[in-house]
Amino acid sequence: MPEFRLAQISDTHLARRLSELTGNFHRVSEYIDLERPDLIINSGDIAFDGPTNRDDLEFAKTLHDALPVACRYLPGNHDIGDNPTGVGPAPSQPATEQDRQAFVSIFGEDRWRFDAAGWCFIGLDSLVMNTGLASEAEQFDWLASQLSSTNGKPVALFLHKPLYLNTPGDPEIAATAIRYVPIPARGRLIEMLRAVDLRLVASGHVHQRRDFTFGHIRHVWAPSAGFIIPDKIQEVIGTKEVGLVEYRFQPDSFEVRHVRAPGQIDIGLDILIGPPSKR
Repeated sequence: MPEFRLAQISDTHLARRLSELTGNFHRVSEYIDLERPDLIINSGDIAFDGPTNRDDLEFAKTLHDALPVACRYLPGNHDIGDNPTGVGPAPSQPATEQDRQAFVSIFGEDRWRFDAAGWCFIGLDSLVMNTGLASEAEQFDWLASQLSSTNGKPVALFLHKPLYLNTPGDPEIAATAIRYVPIPARGRLIEMLRAVDLRLVASGHVHQRRDFTFGHIRHVWAPSAGFIIPDKIQEVIGTKEVGLVEYRFQPDSFEVRHVRAPGQIDIGLDILIGPPSKR
């Protein structure tokens, strides 16, 4: 395959009771139907409240099954719960093995690897990191095996939470600790990735579009496909708008295009449901 076209959507937050978010998802689906990429990746927070409402997960899967292109999935904190950090309060809804298994039973997997257009694509469950769950150790063992067989191919990594704000050495700060892959799991992951030709880290979670390069690694934060978080609730880091990200991969190179599906609306979370959980 000389070229591989991929569309990343994230933070769809689907629920049967939230028709505004379903409307934004339909606009994305219509856009994908026109563009027809080779694959879609939803990088997490697929459902609005999976841990306490399994129907949110099932409803989200039904909508994704209607997409005109095959889709791969990764869990977010609204799908299986959040991971603990070294600073700040414990998450109100911690990630559990039961919730992870519920996600896998509906979406089929919470981590994956495939090759296309001379690239190795790896998707990780960032919410089990730092939990001490058996699935965290299993995933790190699985990742080591996958990294050992990249055979020099460039690697694109997808996960829900960004690795860090600006640099690998960014400290963990209580106010934003839940925003990034937590320490010390972050350090272990970064060290493992040094063994391969990592070119891209693609994430979501923050509900802001951002695109920057550190060293030779490009970091792309996909915006939410569903809603934005107003400035009075969350500081500005990137661009607050709904949308998606398109990629074109060719052997040894790739292109990124930040897009907004026609008809998508910047719904504010405060208007949607009132005071949100902290992000």
